[in-house]
Amino acid sequence: MKQRTIGPFTVSAIGLGCMNLSHAYGTPPPPEQAGRVLLAALDAGVTLFDTAALYGFGANESILGRVLKPHRNKFTLASKGGMAGVQFDGGVKRVIDGRPEAIRRNCEDSLQRLQTDVIDLYYLHRWDKKVPVEDSVGAMSDLVRAGKVRALGLSEVSAATIRKAQAVHPISAVQTEYSLWTRNPEIAVLDACREIGAAFVPFSPVARGFLCDAVHDVSAFDAKDIRRSMPRFTPENYAANLKLLPAYKALAQEAGCTPAQLALAWLLHKAPHIVPIPGTTSVAHLEEDLGAQAVQLAPDLLARLEALVNQDSVSGHRYSAQSRTEVDTEEFTA
Repeated sequence: MKQRTIGPFTVSAIGLGCMNLSHAYGTPPPPEQAGRVLLAALDAGVTLFDTAALYGFGANESILGRVLKPHRNKFTLASKGGMAGVQFDGGVKRVIDGRPEAIRRNCEDSLQRLQTDVIDLYYLHRWDKKVPVEDSVGAMSDLVRAGKVRALGLSEVSAATIRKAQAVHPISAVQTEYSLWTRNPEIAVLDACREIGAAFVPFSPVARGFLCDAVHDVSAFDAKDIRRSMPRFTPENYAANLKLLPAYKALAQEAGCTPAQLALAWLLHKAPHIVPIPGTTSVAHLEEDLGAQAVQLAPDLLARLEALVNQDSVSGHRYSAQSRTEVDTEEFTA
């Protein structure tokens, strides 16, 4: 595996986003299958594993803790706090809470589930807009001083918020959605990361399956699939987006790679401080994703690719109206 840098860590150029091993896209795989994916990634040279307190309301961290504990010194472990599952009378609900006491509690809970003494890279999963980001990051910096966290990151934040956080404690990484069909980080966040020396970690780098040529019938989504609430996956918008795929697949064929590899190779070509974290429940798809690091894209092909799939050619917002109020990112209008 080729290597890139996140703060004090040298990591594989492609990491593993672990969310969908227990969360988000319908019924998760059995724990045994999730374990096989994690160990296959480790065997293939992946050294960045990304999880969060929210994913599966703690189940995702528990899987990583159980499977990867014997190999803890072989990889960089990233998790997130500030958004987690909270027990109510009606069950567990997702709550954004950036108060210092919540940050501390989230971290302690994550350490237990992950079966580790320290989290290498700890993100603020969402900026709680009721709490100054300086207060949340201040609590996270206390965790660094206590030896429970090694480096800090932010998720789904604007360039202005990045700079506010950086004034409190060095920020090693910023994570948000970035792919050919979600180009918002190009407005300001990529430059802000470069300015402060932070890595940029794109999640959903293959557009939640769209750029894999894996999603053709949105009506077949599981009832709990989060894409059901995303405007780009409504029948009308998705029918329009599917019209982009034939030309996109032709470019992948020209590049000598699969559609998923083309999406990931594009990100790797964008800048050396970008470390994508695709997720999968399949060992075969994992191996396919990791093959993207060997794909070389000529400047002319890159230009044609970006002209084909971009914020102007894609139909629909990436998030629902409610979800858009919860993030702090610069957004292109849909």
